[in-house]
Amino acid sequence: MENKTMESQKFAGDTKISGSLLSKYEQEITKKYVSKIPKYIETHHLTLTTILWSLLIIVFSYLAKGDINWLWLVSLMIFFQYITDLFDGAVGRFRKTGLIKWGYYMDHFLDYIFLCSIIIGYSFILPDHFKYLLLLILTIFGAFMVNSYLSFAATNEFKIYYLKLGPTEIRIMFILINTMLVVFGKTYLGATLPYILGLSLLGLVIVVYRTQKYIWKIDMSKKIK
Repeated sequence: MENKTMESQKFAGDTKISGSLLSKYEQEITKKYVSKIPKYIETHHLTLTTILWSLLIIVFSYLAKGDINWLWLVSLMIFFQYITDLFDGAVGRFRKTGLIKWGYYMDHFLDYIFLCSIIIGYSFILPDHFKYLLLLILTIFGAFMVNSYLSFAATNEFKIYYLKLGPTEIRIMFILINTMLVVFGKTYLGATLPYILGLSLLGLVIVVYRTQKYIWKIDMSKKIK
């Protein structure tokens, strides 16, 4: 009986709940331009391009060791990944390709790979004594992702934003960091890492507290019934 109930429950992994600062504008963009994506470009093509963007981020970041201006291309790869990530799910829904669970799995696994590529890239540029901070930042950012997936498993609601900040705002942050690195030099990022780490940790604590409180409420509502 329980298995039948689970099978009958609609998978909501393709329906992201986003209340981030820019989500409204993103929805308008995808609605306006999704039909203009060439037919030979399928949803899985867009998803898998994250592998290419991630590899190029690592390459360009390594080259930035010698010439910091390579970070402009790193920022360009972040922008390209944003575009392909914005439209992969939209193309799938518009064309009804049926790759719902595959798209959920690959899209978010590759999002983690993409995040790792950026952190690896910064490890090439910064002095060795800052690398433990990068590891902690990767751990915390990864914890945000884990929170989303566990919360989705418990509620069947897939939330991709935290405290009004979502993947788009995080990408903008990385692009701004790259710009500041080019303009002001490598010491800028090293000086700001402790603040990024502290704010990220505080945000994670708030998000986890709110998430567990919401799930507790769901459990208790079922118990009362």
